[in-house]
Formats: sequence, C-alpha cells, structure tokens
Amino acid sequence: MRLFRFLAPVTVVVALALCAPYEALSHARARARPQPFGAECRTSVDGSHVVAYCHNPYADTDRVTLHIECDRWWDLDADGAPTDAGPAVTVRLTGRCWKEVRSAWVSHQKI
Repeated sequence: MRLFRFLAPVTVVVALALCAPYEALSHARARARPQPFGAECRTSVDGSHVVAYCHNPYADTDRVTLHIECDRWWDLDADGAPTDAGPAVTVRLTGRCWKEVRSAWVSHQKI
C-alpha cells in the first residue's frame, strides 16, 4: 500500500512532463512555418558585360546584389550596389569586367 501511495504522484508528474513538451513543440512547429521568400533572377553574360533581371513575386522586399568574378587575375572582381526588389517588382542589375567574366551570381537579403 505504501508503494502505491509513493508511485501514484510520481507517475502523474512523469506523464505530465512527457506530454507537455510534445504539445508545446507541435504548436511551435506550426507557427514557425517558413514564408516563401526570394526574387527569381536570370543572369546573362555577353562578353565582358553582365545583366541580371530579378523578379520578386512575394510580399516581402528582397535586397539583391550582383556579384561578378572576372577571369583575368589583374581584373578586379565587382560587387554591385544592393537594390531593393519590392513585391511584384522586377529590377535590372548590371556590371562588367575589363575582359572575360568567370562567373556571376546574385545574392539575396531579407529586409
């Protein structure tokens, strides 16, 4: 009889401790669903010139920046000025190297 008096409250406390975090985590997981974000960018290279068009179909503003890596060792790589692409807005980003372009990409930053 003494063993039952001791185990009953302990069992209830353990059961509550195990159930509460699950409900709290499942509720937090439902709230923390990521919202879609990021402009879709199309980059084209023509000789030493780079042009990128970025269209943002989402409600949050996306700050986009064009980065260009030049092929020649003496040619300076370029990072363009950050440009805000608001909701349903298309922006044009341009840049160039003196000679050939090795690679070009666009970075995104949520504002």
